[in-house]
Amino acid sequence: MQETPRANRLHISFFGRTNSGKSTLLNQLAGQQVSVVSDVSGTTTDPVYKSMELLPIGPVVLIDTAGLDDSTELGELRKEKTIEVMRKTDLAILVISSRCTEFSEEKTYLSMLEENHVKTVCVINRFDGDSIPVLPFSLPTLELNASCPADMAKFKQFIIQNADSDFEIPFMTAHLVQPGGLVMLIMPQDIQAPKGRLILPQVQITRELLDRHCRVISVTPDNIVPMLEILKQSPDLVITDSQIFRLVNETIPSNIPLTSFSILLSENKGDIQTFLEGAKAIRTLRPGDKVLIMEACTHHALDGDIARQKLPKLMEQFVGGPVSYEVHSGPGFPQNIGDYKLILHCGGCMINRKNMLSKLSEAQQYGVPITNFGIAIAYMNGMMERISY
Repeated sequence: MQETPRANRLHISFFGRTNSGKSTLLNQLAGQQVSVVSDVSGTTTDPVYKSMELLPIGPVVLIDTAGLDDSTELGELRKEKTIEVMRKTDLAILVISSRCTEFSEEKTYLSMLEENHVKTVCVINRFDGDSIPVLPFSLPTLELNASCPADMAKFKQFIIQNADSDFEIPFMTAHLVQPGGLVMLIMPQDIQAPKGRLILPQVQITRELLDRHCRVISVTPDNIVPMLEILKQSPDLVITDSQIFRLVNETIPSNIPLTSFSILLSENKGDIQTFLEGAKAIRTLRPGDKVLIMEACTHHALDGDIARQKLPKLMEQFVGGPVSYEVHSGPGFPQNIGDYKLILHCGGCMINRKNMLSKLSEAQQYGVPITNFGIAIAYMNGMMERISY
């Protein structure tokens, strides 16, 4: 609970053929056995994740992947998972064995990584007695022995040199409230809230505001008015759960800036202008049109679920009839996104910015408008001029 969320870490992924040394290299870097190492092809199945601190970069997540040349029975499924990892990778490390004599697989990797706009470097894993192959492509390259602990110092330095030196999760509230400002957070603690805990966006924004030396007040919806009455000054900003946008809008004075956790995430994780433009497509929907509702995480849906009940109901009222909607959970889209008239995406607190931008790019390639839960709710409630972003 105290760790930096995975979505806020630099994602460093290891790609390469089976038995090229990816898992060994990751284990050496992590200082523990994270991935199982074996001479048997296809040992790495689903991607393996390891969060750690890599100074001076800071919090990172290392990801080990199955080789695209995996010819086992589950090979195709593993390849899909490997491709999924590419869409969230900030720095790709292509591991090539010194025993490699042709590079068709590596060229396939590079083509796919380039397609997903991933910065890529190369490590040649030198086995004893082998000569170093001449690569038919140009990448920042390091030669080492993945099994040699002494080579880890230069490998860490190689990563530091090639990682994005500007990688930093930007503040979500910096453009809306100054340090020392007074911020009211409105957080329904209903059946959707995990028992005994706050949801991740509430935790992240609370911590950010405290880091910025803001004064933070957290209330449930029934305490909005009592809190405003006892405050000596009006809040400089109110941040609410999007699901109660209309209630909050009707309750707080119109001169107090208002936004939501979801809208702040939409700018932090993606491209808010794309989301704002995508919201306009709601106006063009007709009853029966297909809408894809995307959740980045998987959870057990309860009564009153925003994706399965609240959003469809609000959209039905706005459109004038039921739409045909499908809810999909996970870091990637279903294969048929071209069939939809609109994509509604959650705030994306569980995925990183690279993954969200990849999704926006894919939606644009198919010509499907995409917007964010909070922006969609504000749009359908006629609040776009009221909200701050």
